[in-house]
Amino acid sequence: MRVTDRTVEEWLREDVGHRDVTNHVPGETTGRLVAKEGGVAAGLDAAGAVFEYLDADCEATAEAGDRIAPGETVLAVEGPAESVLRGERVAVNIAGHASGVATKTRRAVEAVREVNDDVAVAATRKTTPGLRGVEKRAVAAGGGDTHRLTLSGLVMVKDNHVAEMGLEDAVAHFRAEKSFATKIEVEVESPDDAVRAAEAGADVVLLDNMDPETVRESVETLPDGVLAEASGGITVEAVREYAATGVDVISMGSLTHSAASLDLSFRTGE
Repeated sequence: MRVTDRTVEEWLREDVGHRDVTNHVPGETTGRLVAKEGGVAAGLDAAGAVFEYLDADCEATAEAGDRIAPGETVLAVEGPAESVLRGERVAVNIAGHASGVATKTRRAVEAVREVNDDVAVAATRKTTPGLRGVEKRAVAAGGGDTHRLTLSGLVMVKDNHVAEMGLEDAVAHFRAEKSFATKIEVEVESPDDAVRAAEAGADVVLLDNMDPETVRESVETLPDGVLAEASGGITVEAVREYAATGVDVISMGSLTHSAASLDLSFRTGE
């Protein structure tokens, strides 16, 4: 799914302002988006949409999810110099950020695969406002799972719900409210509460802020058919330990909120 013209317009308005003199450059030109470091490509469709909105022609020379090497061209652009220069910074920012998310996700997935081929590495809703679509697609490009895209995708009973209604009553309340097609996930912080959540009817139990050994203990208490998700401050460096606990999913907010942008450069006239 490509970004909309409205989204691109907002990105450009933020950067261009009310009077852009800097890019009043005559004539036609070409440009290339080039990787300055190795990583995983993502966000090139969004970067291309920026140039296309400005009536410049562009072609991605890498696919989302491709490994890219330093010096590799990932997007080629041709058109009015004013358009190419005006779109440059926005396109670089978007593609660099998305590729950074994809690169970090790939690192986490590869670390997990060293231990277990069946554990999913998922993102969370800890995304940048206005960029959730770009970031979630970048996670997918890196081999990760997008998890729920919006609040509508899954009922998650969190600590605040439990504080207000109690665990069992909260699950019963949302089961009566939800569609038959919507699953319920319950966040817990102890093996005992994991059992309570499963007995209350949770489809997924989120084991929050537990060390790997406590996660393992919790997984062993869950009945067949109930998925176990580990989450809460899990780093790429620690993800192997969690992959060995028997969980089905490891979710990591850092994939989106703490990924370093991949270093990309835009060069014109080449």
